[in-house]
Amino acid sequence: MKRLLDGVVKFKDEFLEEHKDIFDEIAEHQDPHTLYIGCSDSRVVPNLITKTLPGELFVIRNIGNMVPPHRATNEGFKCTASIIEYAVNKLEVDNIVVCGHSNCGGCKALYYPEEKLNKMPNVKAWLELADEVKNRVLAKNLSKEEKEFQTEQLNILKQIENLTTYPCVEERLKSGKLNVIGWYYVIETGDVFQYNEEKREFELINSEG
Repeated sequence: MKRLLDGVVKFKDEFLEEHKDIFDEIAEHQDPHTLYIGCSDSRVVPNLITKTLPGELFVIRNIGNMVPPHRATNEGFKCTASIIEYAVNKLEVDNIVVCGHSNCGGCKALYYPEEKLNKMPNVKAWLELADEVKNRVLAKNLSKEEKEFQTEQLNILKQIENLTTYPCVEERLKSGKLNVIGWYYVIETGDVFQYNEEKREFELINSEG
């Protein structure tokens, strides 16, 4: 607990003072350019990865960076759905990034035995949003490492697909006012790969392009 309290003091005395002009500017309103949808994993920190400052990202973090399809918004997933609607309709963000990552516990949990998942009923219900991903991966003859890797990346694409079921997202996409982007973050290297729709593959983001 002391570490948290010391951090609060250090934030106010150092970071906030250094960026006082930004905090003055955003004190009364927010104007984020991007809705970031990522995993709750403690190792994946959106502002750290993107080097963004307060006010730039509107953030959803949950197990497995999941997006419930629009039809499911009346079935217990209203929190994530309402954030998407608010970001797109009210804040009018320019981008939505769905960011998955390596060694994802949520993706691994898709393959837990039934008795283990039954002890976590809310987690079990949430993970069913990725049943299609699990079934697609299980249909292939993959090693443990390949299964993990493909699950994490296919899950990003599935959640992007779910995003497009939201009328507000679909409308802004068609009008060219919104970009929807898939990222895959590798924890141990810091590499981020962006999905290329034309090539149907994730490509490393680097200083050359």
